[in-house]
Amino acid sequence: MEWTEVSIYTTAEGIEILCSKLMDIGIKGFVIKDSGDFNEFLQNKNGQWDYIDEDLMGLADCETSITVYLPCNNQGADMLLAVKSMLSEMKSIDSEDIYGRLEAEFSSIREEDWANNWKQYFKPFKVGKNLAVKPSWENYSDKERIVLEIDPASSFGTGQHHTTRLCLEFLDECIKKGDTVLDMGCGSGILSIASILLGADNASAVDIEENAVAAAKENAHKNNIPDEKYRTFFGNILCDESLAEKIDGKYDIITANIVADVLIAMKDYFVRYLKTGGILIVSGIIEERMEEVLKAIESVGFIRQNINIKEGWAAAQFTI
Repeated sequence: MEWTEVSIYTTAEGIEILCSKLMDIGIKGFVIKDSGDFNEFLQNKNGQWDYIDEDLMGLADCETSITVYLPCNNQGADMLLAVKSMLSEMKSIDSEDIYGRLEAEFSSIREEDWANNWKQYFKPFKVGKNLAVKPSWENYSDKERIVLEIDPASSFGTGQHHTTRLCLEFLDECIKKGDTVLDMGCGSGILSIASILLGADNASAVDIEENAVAAAKENAHKNNIPDEKYRTFFGNILCDESLAEKIDGKYDIITANIVADVLIAMKDYFVRYLKTGGILIVSGIIEERMEEVLKAIESVGFIRQNINIKEGWAAAQFTI
């Protein structure tokens, strides 16, 4: 199997939080370079070493980085989009540059080529009983299914990743004609757009990344959804009450395909925005943290209904 090496540049303060976020994306192995650790080693070697290789000495002045290896397949493509989206989110809230430049560099493929090369892994596919998902560059028709056209660009959400597919399967089962939907952390907009195509009356899509909001709106237009049925919001409701008020209302269905820590932090907003008897669908949860997330959501009054797990990823459906 071929791999793409991705090096993420940060600071010593950023290592722990970045590793945690990468694990939530499903990346379990890291190579960490930190000059502080190496200099501490030099200061505490107590004369035990007669020789240190020059390549190791270079670590004394290296920029702190975390290197991961992603498979060159559709899973790796979705993971890379998730990494880029996560870094953009961290940049937007790191006003004091505590975590450094938060940039990713590629060693086995040029970043400018990735936007085209990764497309080979995104092919039309069926999901649930009623949906088929296709990118704009593929010809595909299916008279028995609703065809959703999606171009994720730099935003997470092709539908191939288990977290997104599990959400789409839940939506396919529970959407009713006339429903209103709130998509929190919308990425490419795939979940909110699918909701309207499946019968929802309108949807609101929110993301902390401005590029994602633009991609979601563009994807809505690709699927012939008018602006009056599809609202988009850019920002972080966790620290922007004015944005939270703009979104305010009660929705029939809320979807949130994010990561464990953010889902836990947003639990009170799920209560704020969901109608009594409405449905909450959450995903983006690695199986090891599933119970932690589900119990946090239950702590604010939600009732667990269904759980789907696939290859280490979990999605859950609640009501209130």
